[in-house]
Amino acid sequence: MSLLPAIVRESNPGKTADAAVIWLHGLGADGNDFAGLVPELHLPADLSVRFIFPHAPSIPVTINQGYVMPAWYDIVEMDVQRRVDEKQLRASATAVHEFVTQQMANGIDSRRIVLAGFSQGGAVVLEAGLSCPHPLAGLLSLSSYFPTADSVRINDANRKLPIRICHGTADPVVNEALGKNSVSVLEAFGFQPQYSSYPMQHSVCLEEIRDISAWLQKLLG
Repeated sequence: MSLLPAIVRESNPGKTADAAVIWLHGLGADGNDFAGLVPELHLPADLSVRFIFPHAPSIPVTINQGYVMPAWYDIVEMDVQRRVDEKQLRASATAVHEFVTQQMANGIDSRRIVLAGFSQGGAVVLEAGLSCPHPLAGLLSLSSYFPTADSVRINDANRKLPIRICHGTADPVVNEALGKNSVSVLEAFGFQPQYSSYPMQHSVCLEEIRDISAWLQKLLG
């Protein structure tokens, strides 16, 4: 198993982690994009979480004139639903599964592993979380959408997966309607996703960070 390169941060370096969050960045970024967020979550000292921030491989991106940049998959067309290379997206989801397997081998129960992602990363973790053969703690999709909604194969291990969807009301990159559509699709699948919106663009805000912290503490505390 060859893992993607990643940044690792421990919420409590003095104690062995017994939970993990695998967090994917958005298009054109890398693992550093969210690594600095760990101390901002202000997790309690008795909660030891390993945060893993993988770096996407650099590939040509069609909508950016074929420019090579870090991306979890190619975006072929900027239509309402954003036509994407599903094969590449699923390959990225498989890469996430490999991180799950690694953390399990390191002694962390899969039911204490959360998948999180922003924008493109959020689309990948929706696919990865629902299709994962190991029961997970939760799934967090930020400012994202669900391009494999019509083709995802949901694994029975995660039929009751807790899901949190967050989106900005003024997002000019991924319209909030796409985030709400993800919620509707998940509800049709039988999930009970929690949805939160924030007065922001394609980014994160302090209120959202606080809500994510509370959600993680509820799942992993």
